[in-house]
This record gives sequence, C-alpha cells and structure tokens, in this order.
Amino acid sequence: MIEVRQLGKVYGQTERYLALADVNLHVAAGEFVCLLGPSGCGKSTLLHLVAGFETPTTGQVLADGRPVRGPGRDRVMLFQDAGAALLPWQTVAENIGFALRARGIARQEWAERTDRALADVDLLAHRGKFPSQLSGGMRQRLQIARALAVEPKVLLMDEPFGALDAITRRRMHVVLLDIWQRTRQTILFVTHDIAEALILADRICIMSVGPGSAISHDIVVGIDRPRDLADPAFAIKAREIEAELMPDLAPAMPRSA
Repeated sequence: MIEVRQLGKVYGQTERYLALADVNLHVAAGEFVCLLGPSGCGKSTLLHLVAGFETPTTGQVLADGRPVRGPGRDRVMLFQDAGAALLPWQTVAENIGFALRARGIARQEWAERTDRALADVDLLAHRGKFPSQLSGGMRQRLQIARALAVEPKVLLMDEPFGALDAITRRRMHVVLLDIWQRTRQTILFVTHDIAEALILADRICIMSVGPGSAISHDIVVGIDRPRDLADPAFAIKAREIEAELMPDLAPAMPRSA
C-alpha cells in the first residue's frame, strides 16, 4: 500500500539541513505500523512526505503503486491537536459533512456515512454538539470519525493521543484498535511512546536521530491481541526496543529473570 524508496529530505538553501537520508519503508495493505523515535528524529517529516504535504529531495513515495505528488483521497492525516483540526463553528455532524463535501462525496450519502462514522466512535448521541463542548478524547474520536467517513485507504496519524491524559489515551487505544480490526485500513502511526507502539502496532520502525535520520530497526511485535501491559512478553519486547533506542543506557536496564 505504501512504499518509501531511498527517500531523502533537505531543508534550507544556504544553511542546508539533511532531515532524512535513504529512508526505505514498506507498509502492506491492512497493516498497522508505528514510527517510533525521540523528538526531532524525522518521524513527522516522513509522515508529511507520505501524505503528500511535502516533496522529497531524493527518492520517492508510492501509494498503491502510484507516485505521491501531493495529498490524495486515498490518504487522510490525523494530528495531535484535534481542536485545531476541527471547525469550531460547526457541530459534530457538520464537521463530518464538511469533510464529505470537500471530498466530493454525493450529498445523498452524507447522512448514512455520518451516522455510521459517529457510531463507530460512540459519538452518535453528541452529533449536535460543538467541538468546544467535547472532552479532549471526544474531539480525537471526532477527528477519527471524520477520517472514517471519507473511507480512505490509509490513515496517517501524527501522535494523535500525545496531548491526552494517560487514562483517556488508553481508552483511545481501545477505540482505534477496535476500528482497525473491523475496517482493516492501513495505518502509519507516529509516536515516541514505546508502550503505545507495542499496544498498537504489527511492526515498529525505529528512526535514528538526525541529521540524516533513517529507519534503523524494523521490529515485528509478534504478541497476540488484545495485549496486556503485565504480560512478560510485553516487558521483554519493551526492553529490546529500549536497548535499540538508548544503547548507552542498556547496561543499566533491569534484565528479565
């Protein structure tokens, strides 16, 4: 579904900064892949290139076998600040209708698509409210519902739960996984949280620190869902990832029995 080939991105003209260098990535249709790494390692830059918001300096991005030359109907981006992405003067249902209109969806389909998407995220009873009347978690669910309504092939998620409290974030993991397991949409998800990546992903791609960031490790999670934070396999995989992200701290990390 998504193919990134020898991708490079340079910013600036006089003082040039090499953000990404020789990035290669394959995301199969229906796969859930997390890009994991510290702040500033190029995760969001890579996601924006896949979305078509930016142009590669070298290499290319393919979506469903076709070169990405800009934003497309097959890809939808979700951001950390759902409030900034939503239209505050429109109701929950109207925000979804706006997305459907922008995508050229026939008006006669709006009501059915809106209700189905809101039901998927348990917001149907709140369809007449405005974003300011929703909690942070509800606004994120609305952002997901708006994306689901236009039925993209790929969801691109840039730390969408990063601003939420721990309990709300955990609830959003359950919501997102439930939707993904029913729709099997392709998801490329950016996070700097190891536990979040392990809870969600089929594969975790670790990005190296820049300049010249690239995917340094591609790790198959291999733990059956639903995943339990108390599962010893979860802890073992978390330590494996920590060792890759912070090799200088590996000798000080506790080892399993």
